[in-house]
Amino acid sequence: MKAIVCVDKEWGIGKGNEMLFHLPADLKFFKEKTVGKVIVMGGNTLLSFPGSKPLKDRTNIVLTDVYTRDDCKVVPTLEALKEELKKYPSEEIFVVGGAMFYSSMIDYCSEAFVTKVDEAGGAEVFFPNLDEKENWEEVSSSEPVTDNGHIVRFTTYKNNSIREL
Repeated sequence: MKAIVCVDKEWGIGKGNEMLFHLPADLKFFKEKTVGKVIVMGGNTLLSFPGSKPLKDRTNIVLTDVYTRDDCKVVPTLEALKEELKKYPSEEIFVVGGAMFYSSMIDYCSEAFVTKVDEAGGAEVFFPNLDEKENWEEVSSSEPVTDNGHIVRFTTYKNNSIREL
């Protein structure tokens, strides 16, 4: 299982249930990584998607006990989610948010694809700072690129001590 996220320089990811920045290159990267895969998220993340609809061409799995839906797989508990995820190859699963969900799932991930924006976005919610997590290390980082007026780097982190589901 992998995580994919865009963070500001303070590891912030969102404000008002929306992303901090509109980054076309990052959205393209996200799509390239996740199309044809399983994306797993908390309930608010699904509601933050365009039209509050699951993303096309992906298996959408949502952890929430607040609502049920027919257009994606909804599971009510973390235990039910773990059982559901065992049905899929681990390398096909991407954790896509939100903040509480990332915190719950990050230690089960083997890798994290982190798009880093070189500015503060005024975030209300944050991704775990992988630079400060004992078992995580940055293994690659792109040269800085400009995306919609923002300087970003596409980085990859590796978890050296993956928890089993």
